[in-house]
Amino acid sequence: MADRFTGEGETSIEQRLPLTPAVFHILLALAEGERHGYAIMREVADQSGGQMRLGPGTLYGSIRRMLEEGYIEESEARPDPALDDERRRYYRLTPYGRRVAEAEAARLQALTRTAEERGLLRSAPGLLGQPAGAGGAL
Repeated sequence: MADRFTGEGETSIEQRLPLTPAVFHILLALAEGERHGYAIMREVADQSGGQMRLGPGTLYGSIRRMLEEGYIEESEARPDPALDDERRRYYRLTPYGRRVAEAEAARLQALTRTAEERGLLRSAPGLLGQPAGAGGAL
């Protein structure tokens, strides 16, 4: 099956940036493998130190748009039915979705570098779950 995002006239990845925080967090949650919706919600809360919590409306609205954009796809594989609810839908990154996530991470890294250069990042206890001193003292 041809990837609809690799043909002529494709929207460049850079034109899709910046991503919303919800979309980027979902891509990060799926970077390690397939997950169902509730597991994505838990992973986003964990990876953000509890600062980002996705409600069902935000999660499933974002998933619907990400499916349409080709960032993710529904997985046909299912775990052992005895260990899982058969109604759950599992999602995984597409190769295109991984490239979009990588581009957004690079964009944020460059932005963070600029903030550091301009003296905007200081040690702050609890900043995104980091211990004091982890934010790069001036």
